[in-house]
Amino acid sequence: MELHKQKVPVWFWMIAVVFLLWNFMGVLSFLAHTFITEEALAKLPHAERELYGDYPLWTTIIFAIAVFGGFIGSIGLVLRKKWAKLAFILSLCAIIPQMIHNVFFTKSMEVYGSGQAATMPIMVVVFGVLIIWFAHFSIQKKWLK
Repeated sequence: MELHKQKVPVWFWMIAVVFLLWNFMGVLSFLAHTFITEEALAKLPHAERELYGDYPLWTTIIFAIAVFGGFIGSIGLVLRKKWAKLAFILSLCAIIPQMIHNVFFTKSMEVYGSGQAATMPIMVVVFGVLIIWFAHFSIQKKWLK
């Protein structure tokens, strides 16, 4: 019995690698924010230092779920696994409350201005939705198993 192997286009791999790099940057951001040294914190402007005190523990936990869920999902995407979509959904479920908290329940708008404070959260949510759609599309095309 011969198995029919689904040919995956080159652009799939390019997109999968872009999402992997995007989510790896998220992991690096999480590590930088979570494990910032006292020396590095002291070098920040006063208003930015105060922002670090505005984040309750639950936001750090959902930040971890968001970035590691997205990174694991991206690895699954590169490995062509269907479970990648579930990891991306879990990631987005953490991204949304994290971004709502960051934008509306901290002083980030005052510290960075509305443009800078809102741009990255919007990008993160859009990428989160887009990557779920891409994983779903890839499952429909039978590129993920």
